[in-house]
Amino acid sequence: MSNDPYHAGTADELPSIEEQLVAYLDGELDDESSRSLEQRLATDSTLRLQLGRLERTWDLLDQLGRAEVGETFTRTTIEMVALAAEQEQRQEEAERPIRRRRRLLGAAAGILASSAAGFVLVWALWPNPNRQLLEDLPVLESLDEYQQIDGIEFLELLHERGVFAGEGDHDGV
Repeated sequence: MSNDPYHAGTADELPSIEEQLVAYLDGELDDESSRSLEQRLATDSTLRLQLGRLERTWDLLDQLGRAEVGETFTRTTIEMVALAAEQEQRQEEAERPIRRRRRLLGAAAGILASSAAGFVLVWALWPNPNRQLLEDLPVLESLDEYQQIDGIEFLELLHERGVFAGEGDHDGV
C-alpha cells in the first residue's frame, strides 16, 4: 500500500471514504459511523494523512477573507428574483387556459374513443334478431309451395326422379 492518501483504498471505496471524512469534519456522521471511522483512523496512517490534509484545507478556507457585497448588489439581486417570479407567474397565467383547453380536448377525445369502442363492442357482441330471418329467407320465399306438399314421401319421390339434380345433388335426401 502506498503512502499517498488518495490511493488509500480501491477505486470504488475512494469517494465513499472521502465523503465520510468530510462528513466527519463537518460533524455530520452519526455516533456509530464516527466510532467506526475513528477506529479505522487509529490503524490506517494513510487515512490519517488524508484527514489531516482535509483539515488544513478547511482551516485555509476559514482564513480567506469574506467577500463584501454592497447594498446595490443586494437590491439588484432581490429585484431580479422579484422580476423572475413575476415573469413566471405571468407565464403560468398565460398557460393556464391552454392547459385547461388541452384537458377538455383530452377528456372529449377519451369520451369519443370510449363511445366508439362501446358501439363496436355492442355491434359485435349483441345478437342480431334479423340474422335468423335472413338465413331462413330462401325457405320463407318458397313457403307457399312447401305448404302444398303432403309429406316427405312426395319430396323423396321427386328426388328419385331427379327433379333436384340441378340444385346440387344431396345424397340421402
